[in-house]
Amino acid sequence: MFGKILILNRGEIACRIERTCRRLGVRSVAVYSDADENALHVTQADEAVRLGPPPVKDSYLNLEAVVQAIKSSAAEAVHPGYGLLSESPRLARAVEAAGAIFIGPPPAALEALGDKISARALARQAGVEPPPGSLTPIDPEDAAGLLATAASVGLPVIVKAAAGGGGIGMLVVRDAAELPRAAKTCADRARQAFGDGRVYLERYLDAPRHIEVQVLVDAVGDAVALGERECSVQRRHQKIIEESPSAAAFFASEAGQARREELFAKALAVVSNAGYRGAGTVEFVFDANGVAYFLEVNARLQVEHPVTELVCGLDLVEQQLRIAAGEPLSAEARAARSSGHAIEARLYAEDPARGFLPQPGRLERLALPFGLPGIRVDTGVAEGAEVTPHYDPLLAKIIAHGASRGEAIARLDAALASTVVALVGPKGPRATNLAMLRSVLAAPEFARGDYDTRLVERLGTPS
Repeated sequence: MFGKILILNRGEIACRIERTCRRLGVRSVAVYSDADENALHVTQADEAVRLGPPPVKDSYLNLEAVVQAIKSSAAEAVHPGYGLLSESPRLARAVEAAGAIFIGPPPAALEALGDKISARALARQAGVEPPPGSLTPIDPEDAAGLLATAASVGLPVIVKAAAGGGGIGMLVVRDAAELPRAAKTCADRARQAFGDGRVYLERYLDAPRHIEVQVLVDAVGDAVALGERECSVQRRHQKIIEESPSAAAFFASEAGQARREELFAKALAVVSNAGYRGAGTVEFVFDANGVAYFLEVNARLQVEHPVTELVCGLDLVEQQLRIAAGEPLSAEARAARSSGHAIEARLYAEDPARGFLPQPGRLERLALPFGLPGIRVDTGVAEGAEVTPHYDPLLAKIIAHGASRGEAIARLDAALASTVVALVGPKGPRATNLAMLRSVLAAPEFARGDYDTRLVERLGTPS
């Protein structure tokens, strides 16, 4: 096991990784921008290194500063968390060049899976079909070519950025006449966000279910699937409530379990074909008939990993560290079986009534439901902290585990009911999504497990 690791992230995920490091006796090195100098992930680490000013491009995305932090701290390995540079092959190579170990997949796997077009091709080679779509990038200026591709794929289509993520550079097109404008808009957004303007078309599945499989792969290619997570409660193509196992009707009964095992086999086939190593998530979308299509691979730890940890009894960060240190897949990972049900809700400083606009401000009051039965809370903020406009406005992840889905829902709702947030900006109180999270849990279709990615859109904003 490593003696010291540098955590190239911030907020709740940095705090989460530090927690495992403390339990394993591994020293943790935090990095921070000037805006995060007094943040929890900094004060709770064994060491801390400044990266730069608040903008992410000058701090957390500054590879030169990151390499200097690795060298000055003498860290043996780097954990990238999620988001930021977590799936960057440039980071993985820079870490290795600095004499440390990257806790994640090899650079070649990151390159193959980070490009959505090549990932689709790689899945096909493994016998796993993505939704019908373009095989190569499309030219946003070629109106005739765009229309011909859309005709072959079938409307509606979704335009996606090849280097995209987090819902950026994605637009649904239902009228072919709107396609050229949508393609150009997506290309422009992708170029601005990722430095890569390539886009492609994919058939858009109306009201699909979004289900993903957690995998672990060691250095010699031994792999295990640790169950599925249902991630269909979304806004702006981003998840806000996740659960495991999925409550989809097509997973019920003995035939449903066979379908689940088939899904796990598909996920493992994809990562095996990519030469993967470490923890990762293979994402699928399901149509109304329960047919699964490959979506993408998130080559990192997921925000929603706690639901898998609770149902499987594993620490996924520990598994990542052990695999990166060269250990074979652990006996506990090989033997892990899902038990009970877990649901996670992401508490954000955002306003659902204003298109989920981020709400920077000061946390004048914050009471999270620590200590309640069956409840886990992962957070990177404390009362008095500033939610800045520079970073993602996630306040906490509140996760419930129960013997049944009904018990998990009841526990999570009770935990959210006891949560108190008073966020204040320069002009007065700011909003959070707390009431909206409870409205989702109370929705009859969610209670039945009969929901899809348009649930939040249908429910609207709670009064």
